[in-house]
Amino acid sequence: MFTNTKLAKSVKLACAFGAASAALFTANVAMAQDDAAAEPEVEKISVTGSRIKRTDIETSSPILAIDAQAIESTGFTRIEDVMNTLPQIEAAETSFSVNGATGVANLDLRGLGAERTLVLVNGRRLQPGGVYSQAPDVNQIPASLVKRVDVLTGGASTVYGSDAVAGVVNFIMDTDFTGLEIEGGAAGYQHDNDNAFMQGLMDDSGYDYPSGSNGIGGESYNLNITAGGDFDSGRGHITAYATWRRNTEMLQGERDYSSCALNTSATACGGSSTADVPNFIFYPVVGGEVDYTDEQWLSLLGDGGFAPLSETGNLYNYAPVNHFMRPNERFTLGSFAEYEINDKARVYVETSFMQDRTSGQIAESGTFYGAEYLFDYDNPIMSDAQKSQIQDLFGQTDADQFVTYIGKRNTEGGARSNSLEHNSFRIVTGVDGWINDTWSYDINYMYAGTSSSSAYQNDLSLPTIGPRVGEVGTECTDECLYYEVFTPNGVTAEMASQLSGTAILNGNTSLQVFQGYVAGEFDYALPSAVTPIGASFGFERRETDFERIADSIYQEGSLVGQGGSTPSLIGEFDVNDIFGELSIPVLEGMEGVEALVVDLGFRFSDYSTSGRANTYKVGVDWAVNDDWKVRASFNRAIRAPNISELFAVQNVGLFQGTDPCAGDEPALTAEQCAATGLATELYGNVSANPADQYNEFAGGNPELEPEEADTFTVGIVGSPYEGLNFSLDYFSIDMEKVIADVGAERIINICGTAGLFCDNIQRAGSGSLWLSQDAFVTNLSDNIGGRTLRGIDVDTRYSVETGGGTLGLSLIGSYNLEKTFKPVSDNSALDYDCSGVVSVDCFAQPEWRHTVSANYNVGDWSVIGRWRYYGEVDIEGTENQISAFNFFDLSGSYIFNEHLRISAGVNNVLDKEPPLVGSALATNANTVAGFYDTLGRYLFTTVTLTY
Repeated sequence: MFTNTKLAKSVKLACAFGAASAALFTANVAMAQDDAAAEPEVEKISVTGSRIKRTDIETSSPILAIDAQAIESTGFTRIEDVMNTLPQIEAAETSFSVNGATGVANLDLRGLGAERTLVLVNGRRLQPGGVYSQAPDVNQIPASLVKRVDVLTGGASTVYGSDAVAGVVNFIMDTDFTGLEIEGGAAGYQHDNDNAFMQGLMDDSGYDYPSGSNGIGGESYNLNITAGGDFDSGRGHITAYATWRRNTEMLQGERDYSSCALNTSATACGGSSTADVPNFIFYPVVGGEVDYTDEQWLSLLGDGGFAPLSETGNLYNYAPVNHFMRPNERFTLGSFAEYEINDKARVYVETSFMQDRTSGQIAESGTFYGAEYLFDYDNPIMSDAQKSQIQDLFGQTDADQFVTYIGKRNTEGGARSNSLEHNSFRIVTGVDGWINDTWSYDINYMYAGTSSSSAYQNDLSLPTIGPRVGEVGTECTDECLYYEVFTPNGVTAEMASQLSGTAILNGNTSLQVFQGYVAGEFDYALPSAVTPIGASFGFERRETDFERIADSIYQEGSLVGQGGSTPSLIGEFDVNDIFGELSIPVLEGMEGVEALVVDLGFRFSDYSTSGRANTYKVGVDWAVNDDWKVRASFNRAIRAPNISELFAVQNVGLFQGTDPCAGDEPALTAEQCAATGLATELYGNVSANPADQYNEFAGGNPELEPEEADTFTVGIVGSPYEGLNFSLDYFSIDMEKVIADVGAERIINICGTAGLFCDNIQRAGSGSLWLSQDAFVTNLSDNIGGRTLRGIDVDTRYSVETGGGTLGLSLIGSYNLEKTFKPVSDNSALDYDCSGVVSVDCFAQPEWRHTVSANYNVGDWSVIGRWRYYGEVDIEGTENQISAFNFFDLSGSYIFNEHLRISAGVNNVLDKEPPLVGSALATNANTVAGFYDTLGRYLFTTVTLTY
């Protein structure tokens, strides 16, 4: 134990530093026997963002902390749901991600991407997630065991290595729990379906939808058991836990506002022309060549004839059968153990295991116009009347040929689903202790691995379709059944079953970390200060391996709904780091300078893939007096390319967006579209994809270099009067050599307007970018540009004794001043600012977002009210905007006795619906899912037994 001569200042400013919990320090309140005025002793600690142990909790970097009570008050048992309530975090992968879901849960600090948010557990890395994802999967973290979450909102690569570009989220677990606790809970969503706007649109389209309240849906249940205690006369301690959680599915058809898919402009119900009653695109073959200028979109009629699609409006409402929220079942087990060998050494072991299963259901598969079929007039599944109609349309005879694209929805075969499973294991073991009274050490090893699988079921197999529709040059023999798409209601379940396919992916990822460091204080200080210079020095080696093995169906891209092949991916890299920190008290005990501390840091990294990289930091912590301080920091951060970015096979897949040269009234001019490869005679005659999905050629790049970012923060922290603490911090992040792709839709627009990237666009003969996989936009990863973010974070907390209890008020807010993306670093004309804007390139993060909380504790009662505010967001290219949104939450708990506590609450008390956006902007179900409250009112309750 070491005496802290500035304890009063530390305590008064603790909250404003983001370390709002007294758990950050342990005070020995026993006074010296011979001096009644002696100060309490405070244990030396290290906090998130530094390994140097000090007797106070002050840092030059802003840290926002969330304690266990705040987590419990949200009622959420998924940790990503808890974290996404913070204004500094945008929604990444959540349980509301369905089409293309990875099955993992990620955190995205500042909206820079989940791969740029470093996630730690007790100060050590969390391994990457699953078969699709290279970012940490926070599904592994049981919310009930989290003691505190520290969010360091600034670059921290010097301390923790690569990936901490946006900052660090450090989950501090309850490792010293004593006793037995059993916690059970239940929750669900309720909503009154009364959206007159959406119901009117569906009435216009003849679609069904729910009305009124349909009860509680998406029910979740959880059971958590925690036990802990000392052994061997207190020399050792162990905490063990087991958790189970399950939630049921919710379909988009259970909410009126998601019972149809809005069109791009969000003005009408859209739908897919791959419909239950099929649609066709016909082109004549003239002189051995397909004449794409003579395009005919026709719908099958009930009498077997054809009519123009523009007249029938034959679209399929694919929304209702899609998941709004995926079902999920999760088990976790783990333990934290430590044993004091002697005064110099303590051995510790952390273990955790998780099994997580989920399934994403989306609408039925279909032919999706996935191939161009050559037909002659001897086709076995077309009627004579149909053949005559096509001949009359094109002026052909029996000797001619034509091609067709088929849009038939597989309603006879049922919905598609992707069953995802993740099994993760993590073990940390090490030894730490004190070398002497001023220097400590920590040597540890971590192994973490995740095995994962994906089984994509009930998609149609493209190679099986041609013979079954009578394509020229194919045969349908033996047990082959013709796919009777030209006969009204002619397709049977048996026919559909012959086309169904299943594709399997299996993945394994592992992370090994060898680490050792020393931290302490030298036995000297600067002449102008009293506190000695502190330091930390160490080394780290990380080895990352990843493999994703695709079966032949995935590798060949046989499934129509996949939009291309999914190849195997195998790669590995390692990095060796040497790092060091200095904390230098420069001035102390002067008028206007209670303390002035300079923090320095450096890390040298050597990557097996991209070579050497250096990071460094400089921080200044100026305590003006006991009530006020100023802090500033500069960090050079890096992010090395991950295995997928380096080694992913380049192939054709789908992107969500639009082709500005498609449709009757293209967004680009004829001249601009000609630059994108569109023949002049096709302008205005290229069909747009009704589902806003087009082809891109994407993949990895083994020549990638690490990203670089300069992060600057400056802020003021104050306690102007008793009970009030606040911090106000400005941040600036400038990135360069960003690993990203330009974006397929943006490439088309840049080509048309600026003449760049035009070679990246390869159109089909029809001008389409979606009717054939031979047409696509090349959109590969590269170190292409930069990003600039600027903003202000506010954290204010007030506590007062009133009415026999304690009232606590807090405000956490973030204001975005700038969020500029630079697709090409040397062409600023292409830059775009996403601050307060939503588009196909910009997440719907408002300029200002805050959470205000009021917490009142009296006796055995505790009540918490929360106001979550989302500012306005402009919709790019329109005069429309997402209005400001307010959500109100209320929860409370009551302690019956020392063994029983019950808590309950309601989030989104007023049942506010989420904002609705068009198909190109929605992340799921016409909404920005997982960011705004997406399913209405959320009710929860928890019973806790303690022994």
